[in-house]
Amino acid sequence: MSGVFSQADHYYMARALQLAEKGLYTTDPNPRVGCVIVRDEQVVGEGAHLRAGEPHAEIHALKAAGEQAQGATAYVTLEPCSHTGRTGPCAVALRDANVARVVIAMVDPNPQVSGRGIGILEEGGIEVKVGLLESQARALNPGFIARMSQQRPFVRLKMAMSLDGRTAMGSGESQWITGPEARCHVQRLRARSSAILSGVESIIMDDSRLTLRADQLQLDNAEEVVRRQPLRVILDTRLRLPLAAACLSEPGRTLIITTSDHAAEKRQRLTQAGAEVQVLPAGSDGRIDLVAMLQWLAENEQVNELLVETGATLAGAMLDAELVDELQLFVAPTLLGGEARPLFALPGLSRMADQRRLIIHDMRAVGRDWRIIASPSASGDSKVP
Repeated sequence: MSGVFSQADHYYMARALQLAEKGLYTTDPNPRVGCVIVRDEQVVGEGAHLRAGEPHAEIHALKAAGEQAQGATAYVTLEPCSHTGRTGPCAVALRDANVARVVIAMVDPNPQVSGRGIGILEEGGIEVKVGLLESQARALNPGFIARMSQQRPFVRLKMAMSLDGRTAMGSGESQWITGPEARCHVQRLRARSSAILSGVESIIMDDSRLTLRADQLQLDNAEEVVRRQPLRVILDTRLRLPLAAACLSEPGRTLIITTSDHAAEKRQRLTQAGAEVQVLPAGSDGRIDLVAMLQWLAENEQVNELLVETGATLAGAMLDAELVDELQLFVAPTLLGGEARPLFALPGLSRMADQRRLIIHDMRAVGRDWRIIASPSASGDSKVP
């Protein structure tokens, strides 16, 4: 199934990955997938999955190729599906089109169906090769992979800070630390996310709307993208969210996760104000169990990528529980001073040996600011010996 790939194979798979990126902001909760069909060294069909419920990438490419698909090679960024949902199985469509060869970047991460699409193709006499540009394909769908394989979303933590590591003045005033270019990047992070998570304290302090805004996205299809507002998730153990909170009057859904099942009157008033309230178990500290919360979002809301935009307490708790997959830190060339609010609340770090290490993957200028993309070190390496 795996093997040596030619230069042409790399070229066409790279094109399939480009096509898959077209669905970056619109396929949720489905994966982003691209397909290229090639016959006699000529592209005869291309396709991308753009919206949930619409035809998959392979179907678009087969329709474009028509009869020329017979004897061709199909390049697909994700194993063709083998089940019938809102659309038919793509593996069967490729088999019935009599393609000769299928090159796949990565297998389906869902353990219940992984390999079945490949099996359908091979049983139909089709040559199948897997693993070409796999890392690039995985990078397109970190949330779908996490939800299928770990039953939780991919967690991306976004923070904006001053050069001295502060997020707001002591009074809580924070708008704006970063410039418009950084805010555009944040809007795109929101747009690719299934949900945005914040703590109630941050909402009370900033009255955050947690929405997409077309004028800041700067995308050709911005109006379409903002029609799918990410789910807003607010952790609120004691149901303190004000009934007049701006997020409750915004388009889309606001979900409050709490541990309080006794405040029936406040819960009813929040529901009447436009919120949905979900009671989940409390952890040993009496607060919302973060692991249970992530699992619930994956199972019940099909959350692939979760963007965390919050204050130091919840951000620190997510890091401390090793639930953060990626950090995107926007650093502004300004100083807020020692009385301003810190980036993370990480109690118990009293010695240099306790410090938490990060792996920096990318650092570049974004307008006047800098963006750092990092991930926590592996559990065993997160503390300095």
